Amino acid sequence: MQCPCNSLKNYNDCCEKAHSDINSVKTAEALMRSRYSAFVLANIDYLQKSHHTTTRPNKREKREIEAWAKAVDWIKLEILNTINGTQEDTTGTVEFKAFYMENGQMGVIYENSNFKKENGLWMYVDGVHKR
Repeated sequence: MQCPCNSLKNYNDCCEKAHSDINSVKTAEALMRSRYSAFVLANIDYLQKSHHTTTRPNKREKREIEAWAKAVDWIKLEILNTINGTQEDTTGTVEFKAFYMENGQMGVIYENSNFKKENGLWMYVDGVHKR
């Protein structure tokens, strides 16, 4: 199957690698893409694993995220801008739009996400929603 992150690669050549081994993620953008694919696939364990420990959702929030991820139909991811977040960096930001359908209506998450390395691995910290 084509990878949900819109990389034009097959899932097994793209985000599945990250989902199987978070150590394989080399950039903040790659982590962003793998997290989007995890939302599409409702892979909540990966979302937790790739979330910085200082901002990781608790068990109740995790259940809410899982229920919501399963309730919407994900359409596409658009990466708009990336600042830093390379293998050599320790922080980075990724601006993106994630489109979905919920209850027959189109929705979009427009966010500037913050990423930081934790124990040498890229992790999602938080995001600033944009309009």
